[in-house]
Amino acid sequence: MNASTLTGWRKAAIITLLLLPGIGLIFLLVGSVIVMAIAQSFGYFNLAGESVLSLDHWSGQLANRLLWVSVIYSLKIAFVSAIVSVALAYPIALWLRNPFPGSASISALLKAPMMVPGLVAAFLFINIISFHGFLNEALVGLGLISTPMRLQNDRYGFGVMFLQVWKNMPFALLLLTGAVQSIHSDILDAARDLGAGALSRFRKIVLPLTLKAMQGALVIIFIGAAGDYSFQMIAGPTKVSSLAQYMYTVQHEFGQWNDAAVVAIVLMTVALTGSLFLAAMVQFIVAGRRS
Repeated sequence: MNASTLTGWRKAAIITLLLLPGIGLIFLLVGSVIVMAIAQSFGYFNLAGESVLSLDHWSGQLANRLLWVSVIYSLKIAFVSAIVSVALAYPIALWLRNPFPGSASISALLKAPMMVPGLVAAFLFINIISFHGFLNEALVGLGLISTPMRLQNDRYGFGVMFLQVWKNMPFALLLLTGAVQSIHSDILDAARDLGAGALSRFRKIVLPLTLKAMQGALVIIFIGAAGDYSFQMIAGPTKVSSLAQYMYTVQHEFGQWNDAAVVAIVLMTVALTGSLFLAAMVQFIVAGRRS
C-alpha cells in the first residue's frame, strides 16, 4: 500500500471520527425506533399482553380492507401534493430569478406559509370553508348561491390537498429558487440566440440543471404528505383515514400496539417506495426529454 493510499485512508478515518458524534447519534435513534417497530409488529414489546413471536398482527392487518383504503388515500394525497407543489413553484422560481423592484417582498410573502404551524393553518382553512364560514357567507351575501354549500371534510380530500400544497409549495420554491438562480444567464442567452423557445429552454436546460433540487423537493413533500395527521384530522374526509390517522385509531381506540406497529411499517414502506418511484420517474422523464 503506497503513501497516497495511506493518506487517503487517514483522511477518511478522520472525517468519519468527526462525523460520528452527529451521524452516529442519528443512526442510533432512528435505527432503534425502526428496529423496535419491526419487533413490535411481530409480537414483541407488547404493552397490552404477552410478548411472543406471532404473524397474526401482519396477517390480520394485511387482510383488513381499511388498511388498503388508507394506503391508496395516503398515496393519492402525497403524489398530488408533491407534484402540484413543485409544478407551481417552478414558474414562480423562474419569474423571481432576475431581481426586480419588489421581488424580495413577493418572495418573502410566498414563503410565509412555512412560518405557520400546520394545525393553525388547518383551523384557519376550516373557518373559511365551513358551512357558515367566510366563503359561504360571502357567496350567499352576493346572491351567487341561495344556501351554504358543504365544503368541509369533502369525500375526495381536496381540502387536505389544498392545505398540503399551500404549506409545501413555499418549501419547493425555496429549493428551486436556489437551483434556478445558479444557472448562468449566458447559457440561457446562448440557447435563445440559437432559436430555442421558452419551453425548449426549460425542458433542455432548466430541468436537467435543477434535477436534484426538484427530486429533493418531491421526495420531502411526498414523505411529509404521506405521513400527515393534522390536516387529515381537521379537514380530511370523515369516512376515509390516512395511514397516520388509521395507525392512531388502531392504537388509541382499540389498544392494539402490535397492529399499530404493522401500520407504521407499512407507512414507512409507502414513504420509501413512493419517494424512490418519484425520483426515478423524474430522472427518466428528464433523460427522455434531453435525448
